[in-house]
Amino acid sequence: MLIEAFLDYLRLERNVSPRTFEEYRDDLKAFESFFKGLDSELTWQTVDTDVAREWVVAMMERGNKASSIQRRLSALRSCYRFLLKRGFVERDPVHNLTSPKKQRPLPAFVREQDMDRLLDTPGMFRDTFEGRRDHLIIAILYEAGLRLSELIGLDLQDINLQAQTLKVTGKGRKERIIPFGEGLLHLINIYIGERTSYQRDGSDKDAFLLTSKGTRLTAYTVRTMVKEKLGLVTGQRKRSPHVLRHTFATSMLNHEADLESVKELLGHARLQTTEIYTHTTFEELKKVYSEAHPRA
Repeated sequence: MLIEAFLDYLRLERNVSPRTFEEYRDDLKAFESFFKGLDSELTWQTVDTDVAREWVVAMMERGNKASSIQRRLSALRSCYRFLLKRGFVERDPVHNLTSPKKQRPLPAFVREQDMDRLLDTPGMFRDTFEGRRDHLIIAILYEAGLRLSELIGLDLQDINLQAQTLKVTGKGRKERIIPFGEGLLHLINIYIGERTSYQRDGSDKDAFLLTSKGTRLTAYTVRTMVKEKLGLVTGQRKRSPHVLRHTFATSMLNHEADLESVKELLGHARLQTTEIYTHTTFEELKKVYSEAHPRA
């Protein structure tokens, strides 16, 4: 059998792992079973591109993930390359067959009511300098949508209290101005009032967010704190600063902000990057519908 010749090649000449060998074998057997089900007279030599394409469509209709289909097509391509090179077949029916694209995973985000609970419930943050700073960090990430690098890169001069804006330096050293509201202004004023007691001379003196030793806050410290605090209000696995950036974008779009404005606030170079959040808001809409409609 042609499959056996290819599998012997994998085992004896390529020396693939037992797991890889089994995956190739199962994928090729699945394809053979499919085309025999279409026409018992079909063989590996007579299968054409249309048959291979039907196999892909059938897998998609059964709900197979794009990554699984890509893996099976990869096994089929490898097999036909071998068969063609050894003269077992005269043509490769899958050479120009396009694989389905992997779906980009939807960004994780925290529900608005959970963010309100975290930011507004007394006792969520310690009554210390570090606690008030951490409260401010969560609020900035959620209310301004900053990247982690942008957050820890903020200098005191980037905060305009009168205009209520943040000057953010993003990717490619591109600057953007982000407005903020009265609630965030209140938290910033409280923090700045205490910050002077921890400011030290040196390279970190201009840093906006400081440790209790007067040094610029590190990415590791912020990530650890955010994961801990989000764990108080959500059980989801992803609890990073970037999840709060996703949450900012999702909340803006849920409250009817236009896509172009959200793009500018996030500092995206292309509108297509921002469009992923429209899928997130639709998923939230479906969830609300399924929970609220009596016939959903």
